[in-house]
Amino acid sequence: MAQPQQAHLGQREQRVDTDQGPLRIVGAYVPSRDATQEKTERKKTWIDRFHKALDSTASDAPLLLLGDLNVLEPSHRPVHRGQFAPFEYAFYTGSTERHGLVDLFRHLHPDQVEHSWARRPELGYRDDHAHGSPALVQRLIACEYVHETRELSPDGPRLTDHSGLAVRVSLTADRTLLTSDPATAVDAHNEPEPTLF
Repeated sequence: MAQPQQAHLGQREQRVDTDQGPLRIVGAYVPSRDATQEKTERKKTWIDRFHKALDSTASDAPLLLLGDLNVLEPSHRPVHRGQFAPFEYAFYTGSTERHGLVDLFRHLHPDQVEHSWARRPELGYRDDHAHGSPALVQRLIACEYVHETRELSPDGPRLTDHSGLAVRVSLTADRTLLTSDPATAVDAHNEPEPTLF
């Protein structure tokens, strides 16, 4: 039986065998919140369980953590005063300090202002992140936002209201990874095996 912390990662974690050994990939969607006590507590609980899950599953294998973390880095531009609570900023810094991870985009682009979600062009947020362990940083080639995912398509709809995040590392998977096109994937029953994306 899986430990509660391991169960919290569940399908969020995939191990990929590479030419340099295993790579752990964890995809996460951290719940958003509003001013209600219920949603604030839900987010606090999720963050606490996620930290414990990363602690209990720590290994020597390089780790790539990526997803919509629904939090900004403390030095985010523009500043969004009052929208994020100290516990949310602590989640971001905990990823770097507690788990020894590096913000991969910020590592390659220390001063670049990027937004992965925007209500208006001048009011953007970089709340989609990729963090990696130091061993992964050594193999990091690129980390870029893909804004086309939130642009209108010729048919009218857009794929999502968030930018994609592309991370390239100098590792070769031992086998082709199965990925899904979210525009055509109907449901999990139509996939021949579980997919990460």
